[in-house]
Amino acid sequence: MKIPTKRIFNEIVELPEFKKDFKKLAKKFKTLPDDFEVFKNTQLKAFHKLKQDNRGNLPISNLGIDYPLIYKVVKFACRALKGRGVKSGIRIIYAYYLDEDKIEFIEIYYKGDKENEDRERILRYYSKNQI
Repeated sequence: MKIPTKRIFNEIVELPEFKKDFKKLAKKFKTLPDDFEVFKNTQLKAFHKLKQDNRGNLPISNLGIDYPLIYKVVKFACRALKGRGVKSGIRIIYAYYLDEDKIEFIEIYYKGDKENEDRERILRYYSKNQI
């Protein structure tokens, strides 16, 4: 069942490497596509639009990137991981452009497969945006 994304942000982009990561994880966790739509419609909206912080979206520091803001999602409910709730172990890395009201998804991974985000990927995409 495909849940349509409501237009909450001006633009939502998935980087090519994110799409590849997502496709691989979706084979392992069958509910991931629907869970991801729910996440975009609820948690992202609550955090960026309604200013409700559930401590699920954490800024990533020490990247040397001032803009856009880079976040790691540590609370993501995946129904395929029964009994885990928002502590599913799925991590999402994204950039938020406040001025453009734009979200760019950079990386998604399962903590059981990989401990931390790919900082080199983040820097490859965003260090060039520095002025």
